Amino acid sequence: MSADAGAAIYPWQHDAWSQLQQLRARLPHAILFYGPAGSGKSGFLEAFAQSLLCENVRADGHACGACASCGWFAQGNHPDYRRVRPEALEDEAAPGEGEEAAADDKKAKSAKTASKDIKIEQVRALADFMNISTHRQGLRVVVLYPAEALNMPASNALLKTLEEPPPGTVFLLASNGLDRLLPTILSRCRKFALPLPDHAQALAWLQGQGVQDADGWLREQGGAPLAALAQAETGSRDELDALLQVLARPSVDAALRAADKLSKAPLASLVSWQQRWLYDVFSYKMSGTIRYYPRYRRELAALAGRVPTAGLMRAIKSANERRAVADHPLSAKLFVEDMLLDYTACCA
Repeated sequence: MSADAGAAIYPWQHDAWSQLQQLRARLPHAILFYGPAGSGKSGFLEAFAQSLLCENVRADGHACGACASCGWFAQGNHPDYRRVRPEALEDEAAPGEGEEAAADDKKAKSAKTASKDIKIEQVRALADFMNISTHRQGLRVVVLYPAEALNMPASNALLKTLEEPPPGTVFLLASNGLDRLLPTILSRCRKFALPLPDHAQALAWLQGQGVQDADGWLREQGGAPLAALAQAETGSRDELDALLQVLARPSVDAALRAADKLSKAPLASLVSWQQRWLYDVFSYKMSGTIRYYPRYRRELAALAGRVPTAGLMRAIKSANERRAVADHPLSAKLFVEDMLLDYTACCA
C-alpha cells in the first residue's frame, strides 16, 4: 500500500484524515505529523500532498486520482512536488530516469554507504524549486521525512526557509519523535498527531494481510502494524531472540559473545527492543503483567523477582539516553558492548 500506488491511507488513519481537512480553509505553511515509527506516516503525508495538488479533489478531501495532476503524481514527476528523505531510504532511481539511471544509482550506492541523514545540499536544492512559478498557479508541496534525520546544517537551512516561507508553498514533515527535533523547528510548524491504532484494530489488519502469529509480531514491535508486517515478512526473530537471551541471563561473557553478531542489526532497533524488555520487567515487578514479550514470561518473571528496583531504574534511564545516540555511533560493536555491559552491571 504505497503512496505512489494511489496515495492510500490505512484504515486506522480515517479519523485523522477527517480532522486534517479542517485545516484546509487556512492551510499552515508547515505541518509536522508525528507518531511512533511503523504507523504509516509517510504514506499519509504523500496522500495529503497528492490531494493538495489535485485539480478535482473529492468531497472527503482525497485526490480524485483521474486528473492530470494525479497522473503526474502517480508517475512520480509532478512539477510542483518534491520529496526529501535520507539517501538510505532512496531504494530506486529518481522518477523518470529509467533503467540505465537505476543501474548507475545502484553502482554508486554500492561504492559507499548510503547516508541516513538529510543533508544541507538536499535542503538547498529546494531553493530553485521554490523560486519558480507553479505549473498551474496552484500550490507547491514539499514532503520531508523523517525530520529527525536532518543533520544540524540541514536543520538550520530548513529553519531559515520556515522563518520566511515562500508564498504558495506547503511543507509536510513527519517525525517519529518530537524530542529529537530543534525546538525552533517545532515552533514554526503546526503539529498534527498520527497515533498507532489500538491493538484490536492493528491485529485485525495484520490478520487480513495473512500474517501468522500476528499478535506476537505486533506486541514485539510495540503495537506498530507496519513494523510488525515488515518483520513478519522476514520470518526471522534471530536478532531479537539473540538480544533477549542476553537480557534474560545477563553476564559479562554473554554480553561480549553477543556483541559482534548484534552489532550488524539496526542499533536503534536494539535499543527499542531493550526498552520494551525493561518495561516488561518493571511491569511484571509492579503488577504481574507483560506487554511486549509474552514468549519470555518465565525469564521476565525470574528477572523481576531478583533485580532491585533501583538497578532496574538505572537500566531504564541508561537505555533512554542511549536511544538518542543510536543513529550515530562511533563504532557499532562498541555501542552494543557498552549497552549490554551497562545493562549487566545494573541487572546481573
